Amino acid sequence: MKPARDPTGLAPHHCFPLVLHRQPEKDVQPKIVSHFIIRTARQSDLTGLTEILADSFHPRNGIWNWFYPLFRLGIYEDLRNRLRSAPENYICLVALEPVGGTNQGNSDRIYSQPSEFEHADDSVVGTVEMALRPSSWQPWGSQYPYISNLAVYKACRRRGAALQLLRYCERIALEWGFEDIYLHVLENNHQARQLYLKAGYELHKVDPSWSDLLFMRPRRLFLHKHLTPKLQNHNS
Repeated sequence: MKPARDPTGLAPHHCFPLVLHRQPEKDVQPKIVSHFIIRTARQSDLTGLTEILADSFHPRNGIWNWFYPLFRLGIYEDLRNRLRSAPENYICLVALEPVGGTNQGNSDRIYSQPSEFEHADDSVVGTVEMALRPSSWQPWGSQYPYISNLAVYKACRRRGAALQLLRYCERIALEWGFEDIYLHVLENNHQARQLYLKAGYELHKVDPSWSDLLFMRPRRLFLHKHLTPKLQNHNS
């Protein structure tokens, strides 16, 4: 495996006790086994996606409950603008739970148009976005695929939707011509860190932040995964 490119220009960390230790290949490269339908997001999904994102990333307890409508409105407008003016190398995926809980379609396929396996009553239960980010350390404008806003409806968590969304992002990154993919996770988000560990992501670096240290906020961990076409072949 060739060393990962560092899109930030900073060397990887190897001395943190919180490093996501690599497991054997058979554990970190599971095939997609899930009944969820994955397709690209549409404007008609906005309300459901907004609820999932707001509920996942903004607390509703205490005083924050008063600001929740503002958070939700901001998420709605931002997402609507991204879907409306999406650049070529941007994608927003959604996970649908089919009526009856079974998907008889092709589990390796991403649907961009309504399919015979999709019904009007199917529920949007998860989402993820991926786009190319510029590498600040390379003057010729190199970019890397970056995953963000991975969220699943609380009642549907721990059923494979998040892992399935990650796998599709990795496939798309390979189709875009990239072999490395990146994302952030908060240090105290143990459930998400375990998900990324299971999916084969490793700690690349800890984002330096004096404000996090000063206000005792959790650090942002920058995770990386090297991709190979062979490992993305779900029919093998």
